[in-house]
Amino acid sequence: MNSTPKTPGIDIAAQITFAMRSMGLPPLPRNYALFYEAYIGSNPALTRKLAALGSQATQAELDVIAEEFFGHNSNRIIENAHSRMVSELDNLVRLLKQEQSSLETYNKLLDETSARINAKSSSSVDLLRNAINILTLATSNTMTHGEKTAEHFSQRSVEMEAVRRELDEYKRIANTDSLTRLANRRAFDEKLAGLFSYPTNLSKATLILIDVDHFKRINDNYGHPVGDKILATVAGVIRANAPREAFVARAGGEEFAIILEGSIDEDIHTLCERVRINLEGTPFRNSRTGTNYGPITASIGYSNAAECEDSGELYSRSDIALYCAKNAGRNCTRQFEPGMRKDFNKNWLIYR
Repeated sequence: MNSTPKTPGIDIAAQITFAMRSMGLPPLPRNYALFYEAYIGSNPALTRKLAALGSQATQAELDVIAEEFFGHNSNRIIENAHSRMVSELDNLVRLLKQEQSSLETYNKLLDETSARINAKSSSSVDLLRNAINILTLATSNTMTHGEKTAEHFSQRSVEMEAVRRELDEYKRIANTDSLTRLANRRAFDEKLAGLFSYPTNLSKATLILIDVDHFKRINDNYGHPVGDKILATVAGVIRANAPREAFVARAGGEEFAIILEGSIDEDIHTLCERVRINLEGTPFRNSRTGTNYGPITASIGYSNAAECEDSGELYSRSDIALYCAKNAGRNCTRQFEPGMRKDFNKNWLIYR
């Protein structure tokens, strides 16, 4: 969980919009993206820089931060790719119309030739000679045109594929956490919601939430740069111990998530324990100074999607299980059980 407490029941979008309005900032998509990343805590350095601007940030200052942390102008990339896509589609439509026109002309010539063949006024020799000449020329022209059209279609296909790759790369960047290289909160939300698009698969779907224990102490004692390096290492340990086909994300701050959709070779609890034990056994030392930051442990909670109405309930159940793991002394795994709800009176300080 993020170390910054959040008010339960308040919509994230509403809080972000309120924050921008309080600072007198226009509700532009690029501003919303910045405040969203700061709110969920997926990039602590970005959050600190944004907070340092105070309540009188200018649009120019926000754009500088966006360029520094996002490394690209996402709106410009999308607009350019969209323009290129529209242009290529327009070219394809034009080619199709030309091809249709060419085929219509050819069909017309065939009809005329058929009419001449059936006419009784021409001699057989002249009729055949004229018919052969017309068909030869028309067929040759149509084939040549068809070859050029095929070549143009091939060129357009190459251009369309290049645009598709560009958009795929943008989506990959937009959905990747810059610190850990895992999927970010945006991608996590999309993946979690997507589980309920295919209800027949829910029986095998599971959400695992992993929260680093006492992470605030690490940042307070050693500084955020050290904390960032530890988070990157934690992400590597989780990814290495999760099934290859699992979706692994940094859900925000020091919280990570694993989404499983199919059958795996071991039960979920065994998988969670493997992640937890391997993380506890990973050395966290500064090779230059010899400082030992470990051991680093994590609490884990999980729930199955089968009995959940939607992604919100699935997340809530896993979150409750995670809270119970924290409340049980940390560095342990808990599966959600209905009885946990009555004991759930969330104290955000337990995540610090």
